[in-house]
Amino acid sequence: MKDIYLDTEQEQQISLQRRLRQEILFARQRIYLAGSPTPLEKLELVDCPVDIWVKREDVSVIKAYKWRGAYNRMAAMSDTEAVGGVVTASAGNHAQGVALAAGQLGINARIFMPRTTPEIKQQTVQRLGGNHINFQLSGDTYNESETEALEYAKHNKSTFVHAYDDLLVMAGQGTMADEITMSGQGPFDVAFLQIGGGGLAAGVACWLRLIWPEIKIIGVEGVGQASMQAALNANRPVHLEELDIFCDGTAVHQVGDLTFTLCQQLLDDIITVTNQEVSEAIRAMWDGLRAIPEPSGAMGLAGALKCTDALAGKKCLTILCGANLDFSKLAPIAEATGVGLEARHHLRIKIAESPGSMLRLLDDALSGLSITSFLYGKTDQSQAWPVFGLDCFAKSLDQLKQQLDDKAYDWEEVSGDEDIEFRTIACRSELLTHPAFFQLSFYERPGALHEFLEETICGRANICYFNYRYSGERIGRALIGLEFESLQQQSEFLQWLPPSGKGYRRCKRVPDRVIERMI
Repeated sequence: MKDIYLDTEQEQQISLQRRLRQEILFARQRIYLAGSPTPLEKLELVDCPVDIWVKREDVSVIKAYKWRGAYNRMAAMSDTEAVGGVVTASAGNHAQGVALAAGQLGINARIFMPRTTPEIKQQTVQRLGGNHINFQLSGDTYNESETEALEYAKHNKSTFVHAYDDLLVMAGQGTMADEITMSGQGPFDVAFLQIGGGGLAAGVACWLRLIWPEIKIIGVEGVGQASMQAALNANRPVHLEELDIFCDGTAVHQVGDLTFTLCQQLLDDIITVTNQEVSEAIRAMWDGLRAIPEPSGAMGLAGALKCTDALAGKKCLTILCGANLDFSKLAPIAEATGVGLEARHHLRIKIAESPGSMLRLLDDALSGLSITSFLYGKTDQSQAWPVFGLDCFAKSLDQLKQQLDDKAYDWEEVSGDEDIEFRTIACRSELLTHPAFFQLSFYERPGALHEFLEETICGRANICYFNYRYSGERIGRALIGLEFESLQQQSEFLQWLPPSGKGYRRCKRVPDRVIERMI
């Protein structure tokens, strides 16, 4: 009786959710011919106040969740549709799902993928689809590939299988939620669901809301690709002109009409995360599960970790939605991360350009902290601005800032600045007096660098250049430049210090090769 008081728009919204729920039930009968249910595992992290669980789609048949929606859509095709073949566009994982379905169902498929698609995804598409698929790279983004795919489908009378804006595709993704609710690990207080086009969020949220009406569902988007947030602000899907593709699997210029409507109804909130926060979530996945997701696969966890203080004591659900990561991307991801749940910060601190000032700074404020990078080059005769990269919790960072203020140091936080990101270390060679350069090697432990500087330099020279960053090895390596007031002082120092010894080796011709290029 209650429904008779609803207006037409409300009826349509409820009808859409009902249809999706019904299709999720039908999807149960289809998708397990192609793959098996995936596990739900607890993420064991040190000092994390939230009980976090992860749906492990990285161990599925294509190492990502997209096989579910693609196979469900293609398995439901009529014989007439199947004869005409299918066309799709994808940033990679949906393409693999279509290729899997094409190979198993014997349906020919033409797949358009952005030129930025990781090589591993291209290779897997070809392997899964075999003779039934033909793929081509077109455009730099998903939406550019989609435009070409739609045009091709129109002219060749093929069925277009949308990556997200299709009820049958969303229903396939919704089977993840069905497995979660049947796992016996629920109910959950909150779920963090990554959003690209919105298919995962819509399908999973629809089923979770049915089984656990009190659950809070938070959408998570990248700061530079928040197309759903833009749509909600405008009350309609809108096109983003600029798009960050670090999280390539969720890089979508515009969400779908159906996914927008469903997410508008089903999500309690949307938050955004930075690429660094996603990288830190990837690190947390490795620490807690020994799993390495692709960036989009860790986006939901990045959202959860961003809200740990507010979620203390709560039971939280996330989805590791894919692990098709190009190996070459591991290096920049590792460089961007902190240690465990600690975040990486960079501070530029002003000190006097004089012997001993760097050691005083270490003693005054940085003692005991994890220094992951140290960047400095001499650019002034009287003052210096070294940059320190630090891995620490927010509380420790606040304490450091207070110590710097108490000791009257001028400082600024420079995390994310271009010169830090690209390691631009300015150094004016004409200011250097009688320099000598050394390559340092020291054990990566708190205080090791400080000990070397104190025991070796100890007022005998002034540091004019320093380039160090943590590489993950047990041995830390750095390039250091020392300058001396006179040639005699330099000569006495070099006579006292052999050309090589424990933890150091003198470099040759470094001023020509390094310093002059850094002017």
